[in-house]
Amino acid sequence: MTAVSVRATPAPARLRGPHGLVWLTLRVHRTALLFWSALVAVFAGALLWAYGPGHDAARTEYVESGCGSGRPNLGCDMGGPAFDRYDYAIGVSGALLAALPLLVAAWAGAALIGRELEHGTAQLAWAQSVSPARWLAAKLAVPAALLAAGTLTLTLLHRLAWTEGEDLYRNWGYRVWHDDTVFVANGTTATAHALLGLALGALAGLVLRRALPALAVGALAALAVINRLGAWRPRLWPTETAFAADDYPETVGMIVEGGAVTSTGARVPIPDCAGEPGCLTARDITGFYADHHPASHFWPLHLVEAGIALALAALAVTAAFVLLRHRTGPPA
Repeated sequence: MTAVSVRATPAPARLRGPHGLVWLTLRVHRTALLFWSALVAVFAGALLWAYGPGHDAARTEYVESGCGSGRPNLGCDMGGPAFDRYDYAIGVSGALLAALPLLVAAWAGAALIGRELEHGTAQLAWAQSVSPARWLAAKLAVPAALLAAGTLTLTLLHRLAWTEGEDLYRNWGYRVWHDDTVFVANGTTATAHALLGLALGALAGLVLRRALPALAVGALAALAVINRLGAWRPRLWPTETAFAADDYPETVGMIVEGGAVTSTGARVPIPDCAGEPGCLTARDITGFYADHHPASHFWPLHLVEAGIALALAALAVTAAFVLLRHRTGPPA
């Protein structure tokens, strides 16, 4: 009787170390990850400096110059070197957050999606165990998480630094809360804009499938959409109206519309009377009005604009998945 030996089939070797789509995405785009990490670290350090020593030096300089009455003062309408350094940190970090969607859209269109489609890297992944939908999901989710984390960190620090010196800016009438870069950098809109730029860039990469054209189209699309959102911003929340009988009403906030009021309540443009006696009476002008957003409208305006930006980003992502499914077919 002959014994039959059965050779056991060896178990498949397990991959050591991190693996999977998330790890692959981080590895492929490690240069962009390192650049983004360094950028966040540098600007976070600058804003922490502005919040602490930078602000303290600017305030000391301001007080020692004899200012600080809490009202605009022509004798105190310019800061010194300490305030200039503090303002530089605030201004440059705000400009970075405002320009970030364009940079993200350009990178997403070129390096994240367009280059991989152009060089066939994406098709190689699809031919293996990775479905096109999972590939795109990882490509979007990983940078979205890193963008949100970094942008929210910089937004929080910018708001801390800005709040510390807001009264200095108010006394000098410089960098008010509703300026474009200040407004975006102080709230949730910066993160929403960055995610919108990522979605638009990825969609451009899928449509064009070439790196350089997708870079240009993604950046231009982000610029056009975000500029349009900025133009809509004053209309995103109901305004308050201030009236005055003798002169244009004094308001502190974002002016949306202003003019003169007649005895019938009609709103008309302010006439150019140039000191002409009886000019206003002859035109039946009884007062002046200004539709404006006070500082208390900061968060409503922010949340509405951020919601619109995120909705547009969701539409762009949906369009990207639909386009990818159309080109690659339904999953097997």
